[in-house]
Amino acid sequence: MPSFHPLVFALAAAFLLTGCAPSGTDAATGKKLFAQCAECHAIGPNARAGFAPELNNLFGRHAGSTPDFAYSAAMKASGIVWNERTLSAFLHDPDKLVPGTKMRFWGIGDERQVTALLAYLHTFQDAPADKNAEATAQR
Repeated sequence: MPSFHPLVFALAAAFLLTGCAPSGTDAATGKKLFAQCAECHAIGPNARAGFAPELNNLFGRHAGSTPDFAYSAAMKASGIVWNERTLSAFLHDPDKLVPGTKMRFWGIGDERQVTALLAYLHTFQDAPADKNAEATAQR
């Protein structure tokens, strides 16, 4: 029986496992990645707060502002308005952006995965949250 160097097995395993992880930056990839978020967060037509707040119409929303979830004092006092930049920072490291947040999540280090999740979240954005942007668009 031929013997193989352990490195060969490690490289083969790494090659096979990389094929399992979504790697795009589109909403379809984000939907697959959202499965880990869905353990706590709901999104879509019947979404309600549960263990975590629902995420419909998240862009333009003030952090800690939905009435059906008991946010941490840190989240309520953060002054954050969710947008591409703030959500990206939060997804990378929730505790760094909002020290004292109740969200127990290590963060996502892969920028492509964050971009894909944001693309997916955008598909649940009904209308501009900024009334000035909406008024400007109507002119």
